[in-house]
Amino acid sequence: MTEAPPLLGQGFHWQELQPGQRFRSFRRTVTEADLIGFVTLTGMQEPLFVDATLAGALGARPVPAALTHALIEGMVLAGMAHGTGLALLETHIRARAPVRVGDTIGAEVLVASVRPTTTGNRGVVVSEITVRNQRDEVVMDYTVTRLLAGRAEQRA
Repeated sequence: MTEAPPLLGQGFHWQELQPGQRFRSFRRTVTEADLIGFVTLTGMQEPLFVDATLAGALGARPVPAALTHALIEGMVLAGMAHGTGLALLETHIRARAPVRVGDTIGAEVLVASVRPTTTGNRGVVVSEITVRNQRDEVVMDYTVTRLLAGRAEQRA
């Protein structure tokens, strides 16, 4: 029987990651539709987010930090843990600067630590994520701990 070809878009197994490895995500422009869809879904009907005429302390058209985090997590997961991610164990988020409708964001990922679990073919991976806008300003950083699957064991 022939071996199946590699799966396109497959994320990393924990054994394929090493502390110090760096990756970067694609970038994405935050749209008005992103903002309205997110606040509608979550119920965050804060006037700052839904009244386009309001410019508060953060300036015009800011988006919730939770939206910035969700967009970046989607891009990171698609490239790093798609099909191999088993659980989000912990995250610590710091919003550093506002993200507004029309900003373009992307992330850099630093693998901080990798360790196998005591049972099962799984590993705990800690990553430090830095999110920047189109002006190369840090708008968010966070540390995330994930449980990732291991490579399938080879049978003789």
